[in-house]
Amino acid sequence: QVQLVESGGGLVQAGGSLRLSCAAAGRTFSSYVMGWFRQAPGKEREFVATIGRSGISTIYGDSVKGRFTISRDNAENTVFLQMNSLKVEDTAVYYCAAVKAWTMRADAYEYWGQGTQVTVSS
Repeated sequence: QVQLVESGGGLVQAGGSLRLSCAAAGRTFSSYVMGWFRQAPGKEREFVATIGRSGISTIYGDSVKGRFTISRDNAENTVFLQMNSLKVEDTAVYYCAAVKAWTMRADAYEYWGQGTQVTVSS
């Protein structure tokens, strides 16, 4: 059982930055692979980034490579998503998720937060 709560979303102009946080409650947070996904109205849930249990290995979706950085602090049971050079098309609800095994498929993740809205204006 892992409970996740995202925060840090908001309104930002194109080219700006935001840092999302996901606080986790659970005894074995460090045993989970963590991921960030996003969903815009009328679109499928999209893979953004994932990070391994140790925080060393990361994978990014093509649309965010070079702009977003995922990180985690296992001592604080928190995963982050640093978003730079934001574009209007980054506008979406961003979700934090946890899973025991490596995957980039949203439907394979076991636990999800409630989401935080990110809106990028032109």
